[in-house]
Amino acid sequence: MDNMMKSQSTSDGFDLKKEIGIYLKQWIWFVISAIIFITFAFFHLRYATPEYNAKAKIMLMDNDGVSNPAETVLQDMRQLSNNESEKIEDEIEILKSRTLMKNVVKKLDLNKQFFAKGRFHNTQYFPISKAPVNINFIENDSIINESNFSFSVLITSETSFDYIYVSESTGETISKKMFFGKNTPTNIGDIIITPNTDNISKFTGQTIYVKIKALDKVAEKYKNAIRISPVVVGSKVVNLSLTDPSAKKAIAVINNLVDEYNRVSIEAKNTKSNNTADFINKRIGLIAKDLSDVDDEIEEFKTGNKLTNISSEANLYLQSNAQTEQELAANRTEFSKINFMKNQLDENSFERIPSNIGLTDGSVNSTASKYNELLDNRDRLLKSSNEKNPIIVNLDQQLNALKNSLKESLNNSANTISLQIRSLENRSAKLSSKIYAVPGQVRKSRDIEREQGIKESLYLYLLQAREEATISLISTSPNAKIIDDAHTDFVAVSPKRTMVYLASVMVGLILPFLFFYLKNLFDTKIHNREDLEKIIKNIAVLGEVPRLSGNDKSLIERNDRSILSESFRIIRTNFDYIRRVENTMNYNNVVFVTSTINGEGKSFFSLNMALTVANTGKKVLLIGADIRNPQIYSAFKNKKEKESLKAGLTEYLADESTAISDTINNYDINDIKIDILLSGKVPPNPAELLMSDKMKNLFDKVSEEYDYVIVDTAPSMLVTDTLLISEYAGHTIYITRADHTEKKILNFAKELHAEKKLNNMMLVVNDVKQSNFGYGAKYGYYGAPEKKGFFSRFKKS
Repeated sequence: MDNMMKSQSTSDGFDLKKEIGIYLKQWIWFVISAIIFITFAFFHLRYATPEYNAKAKIMLMDNDGVSNPAETVLQDMRQLSNNESEKIEDEIEILKSRTLMKNVVKKLDLNKQFFAKGRFHNTQYFPISKAPVNINFIENDSIINESNFSFSVLITSETSFDYIYVSESTGETISKKMFFGKNTPTNIGDIIITPNTDNISKFTGQTIYVKIKALDKVAEKYKNAIRISPVVVGSKVVNLSLTDPSAKKAIAVINNLVDEYNRVSIEAKNTKSNNTADFINKRIGLIAKDLSDVDDEIEEFKTGNKLTNISSEANLYLQSNAQTEQELAANRTEFSKINFMKNQLDENSFERIPSNIGLTDGSVNSTASKYNELLDNRDRLLKSSNEKNPIIVNLDQQLNALKNSLKESLNNSANTISLQIRSLENRSAKLSSKIYAVPGQVRKSRDIEREQGIKESLYLYLLQAREEATISLISTSPNAKIIDDAHTDFVAVSPKRTMVYLASVMVGLILPFLFFYLKNLFDTKIHNREDLEKIIKNIAVLGEVPRLSGNDKSLIERNDRSILSESFRIIRTNFDYIRRVENTMNYNNVVFVTSTINGEGKSFFSLNMALTVANTGKKVLLIGADIRNPQIYSAFKNKKEKESLKAGLTEYLADESTAISDTINNYDINDIKIDILLSGKVPPNPAELLMSDKMKNLFDKVSEEYDYVIVDTAPSMLVTDTLLISEYAGHTIYITRADHTEKKILNFAKELHAEKKLNNMMLVVNDVKQSNFGYGAKYGYYGAPEKKGFFSRFKKS
């Protein structure tokens, strides 16, 4: 059926303007929430302790190019490490180690804190030597460093103070009068508090807070608080930063951490150099003894045999044989060195091995030096870690690999030297057969001299190596080069006023937004005409009835210009237009008013609709057909007048002798004349009564005698009463109520319309907030008194 007054269906797309409008209606809550959180931010900034950030920049140095024999292979070690970045990360881990930080905490006495009581913030004295009092602990440092204790010192005079603490057993605050220089008993033993200034009287009345914390906990705190990272990935330049309530303390912690790191690195290098020097000294002692023995042997031999000249022919053989014997001795010495180094290798432990004892095979010396360097790194890392650390495990694997490589190289060298020795021995035997004629004394003299030369050359080499090791020990450089000392601009980095206020405003706006968003998200009820049109698109919506306040009248009056009256005039006009367009053959002037459930305002609407139509001079009859729960009469008459009524619709249907005229009464409501057929008494069988043949007689007669017949019926979904008499309706006005009617139960109304169980259904939204009016929310009603806002009241006219 065509319906020119049917509202156009709204688009299902997202309407940004409408969504924004939903939240703009609640602007006052956004303002209140923002003000509350800004207030919280103000007090937070007022009472929060400011923090400062100190920064430093250092470069982690390598040891390339040093002359120490123990350091000559550092450049090649890069090939054994995974990469340069891992070496930097290893050094950063050492910088962040608990051991180094504990040394810093001890040096700066960070586990002992003194605070001066302030108005909003307590100011820390740093270093503690600046505090007006000094505390001496009787107990040893090990007990103090493991204690957690707090107390206060209230200076009362030049000689006395109040010692204030909280009892651990009772939790009660206890104050005791004590004297400077005298023992003060505490939970961690006796302490002696003395003035730390020449004029302690100027601090009279001031409270000094003292906190003693466990050394490990303080070290762990600063270990986690300090930030150490390369400037760029793989760079040796490292940034250090620390945030702390005391800017001076943050600077001191960073500077002392770098100093402690350099001290430890220098100690490690010196230990390595000392170990090398000790090994060389032992070897020098052995070689010197051998050399002295050879010299004594030569002296005794020449003296005893009085050797002065050797014939030139013997000289040729001897020179050739001497060269052979020299090479043979050198090779045998080399073979002895190899065996010595092989004996130094242990399968089940990691011990230093001699790296520079004069082997001709440079790769063996290089590998030994690399092995010692890795072993030193392993020992250094074990100071702040354990053997299960992935870095230690990696070093163990590299050490085992170097040990195996060194064994293989030594075995290869031993095989080679063995071949050379056999060759030289064969050649020496041939030469020896030619010089049998040479006196044995001369031959023995040459042998001794050759041995002397070999020992002397080895001795000189070891002396040179010892000097180099001593020089490197003196010139040891630290691992960290300071590029920028720790510094700060003394501007608080936390809390940041701008960020705190911005965050408070954001939270203040987001919270009400989330509240209203979730409220709308889980909202299952309709609120205005637009909500209804989105759900039911093919049924005309006549209009909206506004929500009444406590001072508003609930019944329309003559010459009424209220919003309630204007809304019913709009509904009346729209209904008349549809009634003319969709003129039914029967009961065209009969209008049923129903709803889905009770409480949606159908009786209120029926009465006001009847008054609105009657106000135009039409003859109107209002029938109370909701005989289960009659509400019309109570809307305009008191209880006494209601009890005086004798007949209604129930009496008419139940009593054959009751005529229609006996049940219709004339009323003057707010100076508007209207006829009403009330419901009557509540019957025990309402459905059966409504199915009576007298119902048809009733509607046939009243539809001819009245211009409009408005029938207040029962809720359609709860009972079948309305459907039983729906055939007598030319039109049906279906009432929904804002903030009451569930969206899902409107499917029942759609089913009634689709199955044509109710004739010519039209919709009305009752009890709509004026701010939610579908088309009139922004503009209001023409001629209605303007409601001024709070701020507009102060504007000049």
